[in-house]
Amino acid sequence: MPADTTPPPAPAPLRVPAADSHTHLDMQSGTVDEALAQAAAVGVTTVVQVGCDVAGSRWAATTAAAHPAVHAAVALHPNEAPRIVHGDPDGWSRQGARPAGGDAALDEALAEIDALAALPHVKGVGETGLDYFRTGPEGKAAQERSFRAHVEMAKRHGKALVIHDREAHDDVLRVLKEEGAPERTVFHCYSGDAAMAEVCAERGYFMSFAGNVTFKNAAPLRAALAVAPLELVLVETDAPFLTPAPYRGRPNAPYLIPVTLRAMAEVRGVDEDTMAAAISANTARAFDY
Repeated sequence: MPADTTPPPAPAPLRVPAADSHTHLDMQSGTVDEALAQAAAVGVTTVVQVGCDVAGSRWAATTAAAHPAVHAAVALHPNEAPRIVHGDPDGWSRQGARPAGGDAALDEALAEIDALAALPHVKGVGETGLDYFRTGPEGKAAQERSFRAHVEMAKRHGKALVIHDREAHDDVLRVLKEEGAPERTVFHCYSGDAAMAEVCAERGYFMSFAGNVTFKNAAPLRAALAVAPLELVLVETDAPFLTPAPYRGRPNAPYLIPVTLRAMAEVRGVDEDTMAAAISANTARAFDY
């Protein structure tokens, strides 16, 4: 049976506006204006547009400059760093074929991200971090070097650090401790358990939950959400990925934030207005807007 690619229906609007702390509008169908209008119609009034490579980060910065409801985060995705070093144009990169790069090519790409991070409408450096799911041992050195550079960049520019952590919890926490995390650090699409959530809470890291917190097999995520301090909790779509149940597998977009937010409120045992108000305040604090 072919996958259902029809957009899910719009949920009932939130009474208290909320924010999508992590989305990829450039990977979604339709225009930015359409996506923002659809989101605003259900009470999602702010989105953070996240770059994954140099081209995507430029797009994020340009889009944020043109739309008051959009804030940008810029970075090289963890899987992008090894591809730059090894000259592999596949995957996240949209810059086309290029000669084998090496460390100099990674330095050049990081310099471009650094220039973008200085812009006032860029509120975050990310998504950066470590990903051991798609990148094997041969890519770890490049990932960690890129991650450390992004940590330094975020601190120097006074921007939020947006973490991508996939099957690399211990090393991500280690690097943050060794480098000294920025004042505002966000674990995007939080994927740790309750014990890790307690570590993040002790260190003051924000934890952003995506649609996968609604999946049947996501009990560890819900346990983490249950113990995370409410003042450190964010919500995101990571659209077009991670569409919440019952629409899993269909295209995601910022207008579906209310579905995940309501599920999160249920886990926390609070009403949706309380959850939305907390998330709105937390996202503004995390990204300093």
